[in-house]
Amino acid sequence: MSSIMTNAAAMTALQTLKSTNAKLDLTQGRISTGFRVAEAAHNAAYWSIATTMRSDNSAMSTVRDALGLGAAQVDIAYTAMDVARQTLDTIKSKIVAASQPDVDKTKIQEEITQLQNDLKTYAKSATFSGGNWLDVPEAGIEKVVASFIRTASGSIALGTIDIDTSKVALFNADPDSEGGILGGVNFEDANFSLAGLAVGESTPADFAGPTSASLQLGTWEGVTLNEGSSISFEMTYAGATHTITLDGTDGGLDLTAGGDLVTALEAAINNVDTFGAAAGFNVTVDGDGLVSLEGPAPASAADTGLELGVANLRAEVDNLDILSIDIRTASEDQLAGLLNAIDGTVSAVTTAASDLGAIKTRIASQQDFVSKIMDAVDRGVGQLVDADMEEESTKLQALQVQQQLGIQALSIANGNAQNILALFQN
Repeated sequence: MSSIMTNAAAMTALQTLKSTNAKLDLTQGRISTGFRVAEAAHNAAYWSIATTMRSDNSAMSTVRDALGLGAAQVDIAYTAMDVARQTLDTIKSKIVAASQPDVDKTKIQEEITQLQNDLKTYAKSATFSGGNWLDVPEAGIEKVVASFIRTASGSIALGTIDIDTSKVALFNADPDSEGGILGGVNFEDANFSLAGLAVGESTPADFAGPTSASLQLGTWEGVTLNEGSSISFEMTYAGATHTITLDGTDGGLDLTAGGDLVTALEAAINNVDTFGAAAGFNVTVDGDGLVSLEGPAPASAADTGLELGVANLRAEVDNLDILSIDIRTASEDQLAGLLNAIDGTVSAVTTAASDLGAIKTRIASQQDFVSKIMDAVDRGVGQLVDADMEEESTKLQALQVQQQLGIQALSIANGNAQNILALFQN
């Protein structure tokens, strides 16, 4: 049946053409933007995921910048620390020179004073973007933002690399601190004078029966250990060797005959971490200040380790205040103690520089990791929303052909109505 009121063929052709045009518009949009999902209407879930990940990637870009700032700060601190170490080596060589007989200590002190000023300048100059880890008002934890973390619940957290400035600061102005690596115990307050300090030779034990052995350590009369200083020696007994350390105290540890030596030495030797809490060594000091040890004989008289001896006696000062050094009137014993103290300070600075080097390596590694993560996120987002250009170009050509055919079909369907007029012609 033919009808001039309803043209079913034209309606079908029109709907087909509309569908083709809609698909063609979508394909042309994908080709123009490069996105398969350019807005929420295209795929709400994928669009939401991609938008969130792009936002996170933007935050990670800021983290990468923060790591760059942290790397610069560490590099500044490490450079200043290394120069400070070299300057300390120079000061140490000056102390060695001052230990020579008939040397003008005043001239050497003038050189040391200039080197001391250099050390303070290095620490104060190690500043980047307002931050200084080598000259601090008080020790604390400095943080370098290192990572951006989105948890499974959707919450956000920032990972940091922590730098403890108490371990790397050359100078620390906090009165409750130890003053930093270079600003600890004042030279004038530290007792380096080991006058009369002697040590007995390391000899085989003199066993007086099965339960005792004794050895004379030497005379320590006139020695006082102030806070921050120490005396240590190696003690061998029954084949085992341990380092025995006497630490100074606030107000001074009196190592004279009538002082604190007996109690302090017994506590150090009988410590559970050395020869055992039950070792039972006793210390005696005679009227001349001669120190003797008496302890139990080893379990077996045939034991090859039946030797009680001491070696490597040395005095040290922890965290010496380098800026307070003045050798103009220093004695030979004081110079010897000072040399040991500076050597310990050089070791502390070297350790701090190693810590900074390790942090620098970690920051570089984290920078590389963040860059790779950002690239991985971009690839992941691309898998969700990017258009496949080869596929879309193929679709475009096919849809253009379908559009042309749809127009032809609609034209034919509309022409069928004109044919009805022929039925009414004479």
